[in-house]
Amino acid sequence: MFIFWFILIYLIFSLFNNKEEKSSAIDILKERFAKGEITKAQFDEIKKSLI
Repeated sequence: MFIFWFILIYLIFSLFNNKEEKSSAIDILKERFAKGEITKAQFDEIKKSLI
């Protein structure tokens, strides 16, 4: 009986605690630009190829 409740509670928490969102390619590109990993020219070039 204990195992049943443990599994049930675990499943409920895992459903509500799934906060991982998948980032789109544009979101990742914007993040890299904001961090300074790429220049504005690189940003524009990559953005053109994605769209």
